Amino acid sequence: MGAILIVKIILISLIGGLLCLDRIVMQVMVSRPMIIAPVVGLILGNPYAGLIIGAILELFWIDRVPIGIYIPPNDSIAAGLAASIAILTGQSLGIAVQPELISLSVLIAVPFGMVAKRFDVRMMEANNYLSDQALEDAKKNDIRAIERKTYIGLARVLLVYILLILIVQSILIPLLIWLYPKLPAQIISMLKMIYYFLPILGIAVALNTIKLRGAVPVFCVIFLTVAVVLEFFHVF
Repeated sequence: MGAILIVKIILISLIGGLLCLDRIVMQVMVSRPMIIAPVVGLILGNPYAGLIIGAILELFWIDRVPIGIYIPPNDSIAAGLAASIAILTGQSLGIAVQPELISLSVLIAVPFGMVAKRFDVRMMEANNYLSDQALEDAKKNDIRAIERKTYIGLARVLLVYILLILIVQSILIPLLIWLYPKLPAQIISMLKMIYYFLPILGIAVALNTIKLRGAVPVFCVIFLTVAVVLEFFHVF
């Protein structure tokens, strides 16, 4: 890997880790795919690709909400990785971030959202132990000890996120730089079709969250009307 590519990978790992920390600290939604992917794209000079990737992944897991003890897939990690992989691979190959490359990056990144979920579970279990210790410190009125345990928990989560993003990028980006130009035309064509299928799949997931009676048929009518109008202007 070139020095510039290494610097970009490290930079995205640090910023991605900080943004993902919002999942457990401030929770002001900067860790959502619609935010984190465009931010990664903006840093790498391609916010449009980041916006497309963020929108797709936002729809994928829009029905997965952290309620109670349920821990959803880590869509923040998946979005940051997908944007970084697509843009840095395209830049390294000297090509535009094509639909085929976007769909391939999304397909690669989605499983890591599930992998990161397992890390989230482990870290929460470890932080529960710190919480129990903090309760003992509270009984002793030791405020400094409580603060230290809070910072230790945050530092642990931040370090895991940074390392995970760094390791995955360091492996997958060079692999794709080598592999992508060698893909046969049939695979490229399939990836292009998948690119247009992914938003439809995301919309289907989003519609599944709508509980209002009759909302789905209305949406379908609006969607088909817009599609016909756009096709009309495209033809004429």
